[in-house]
Parts: sequence; structure tokens; C-alpha cells
Amino acid sequence: MLTTTLADGLRNYAIGEKLRALRLRKKMGLVELGQHTKLSPALISKIECGKLFPTLPTLLRIAMVFSVGLDFFFADDRKRRVIAISRHKERLRFPEGAKASEAAYSFESLDFGATERKLNAYFAEFHRVDANKVHLHQHEGVEFLYVLSGRLGLRIGSDDFLLEGRDSIYFDPSIAHGYRNASGQRTTAIVVSVP
Repeated sequence: MLTTTLADGLRNYAIGEKLRALRLRKKMGLVELGQHTKLSPALISKIECGKLFPTLPTLLRIAMVFSVGLDFFFADDRKRRVIAISRHKERLRFPEGAKASEAAYSFESLDFGATERKLNAYFAEFHRVDANKVHLHQHEGVEFLYVLSGRLGLRIGSDDFLLEGRDSIYFDPSIAHGYRNASGQRTTAIVVSVP
């Protein structure tokens, strides 16, 4: 049970109001948010109404659905800035999947530090893989890809495309798609996805 002092202190952050604004901005109902977070709609409603303060793990689950950090809920709205610089030497590089040796590409998030992201931007480097072993994946939203260097093989559904440096493509990523380096040289691209 929270003391009155702690409850008043937490109320100043307006966590529930910020959560409700995020949810409504995404046109998401309580039930849908509950499905994404594995939290009950009743619990989410209590948080939004300020009748209950979430634990940090619960709040993190919610934050991840909206691609915001925990700082979104605790930052002073008047001091929030929509500027985030991603320094090349500070970025982390991740393989496409769990097995780095089998990954078709590695990527670096270009906008990780931004709060309230409306898109996701990546620098990707594609590795040589057999065209028959291209890992297909799919997700909601839209995707845009701009090839910086090399030649990129892209499979979307049953169609194969070959993109060269300075080529770009915009497509619906809810169709299974996958990438591969289609040249003997370094192949890189900027990938932007909008959920």
C-alpha cells in the first residue's frame, strides 16, 4: 500500500493520462492493448484512471508496445524534445536472428534514442547467403529501403527483385519478404519501417 506522499508524487507524473493518450493516438482499444501486453483490460483501465500505479516491469511491457522508453512516462512534458542524435561509434550492431553465422544481414538502429518514434530507421549490411536460404519474415505497416552500396536481392512473396546502389523500394511488409547480398561486394542500405 502506498503512502499518501508516494501516491501524490506518482500522480504528478500523470502516467495514466500519458498511457491513455498513447493508446488513443494509435486508435487501440483496451482489449487490443491487453492482448499485446498480456495485461487485463481492467488493469489497464485502472492505470489510465490513476486508481493503480504500475510496477516498472508492467510499465515497460506497455512502453514496448508503443516503441517508447520508460522515460516517456517520467519526463516532464515541457522539457521533452523531439531531437535524438545517434552517433555512429555509439550504435550497437545486431544480427538478423539469434545465430549470427546464419544471419542474412546485420543492422544498427538509427533512431533508438528518440522517444515517441513514429517510424523505425536502420542501417543494414547484407551478407552473402544462398538464394534458396533467404529467411522470410513479415510485419505490419509499410517499409522503405534505399540501397547505399552493392546489389541487394529482395524476395517479396513469390517475386524476386534486384536493387543496385541508389535504387529504392517501398512495399507492404505484411507479405513475407527477405533480403540477401546479390554481389561479391559490401551491400548496405537504409531501411525505414512504419508500424
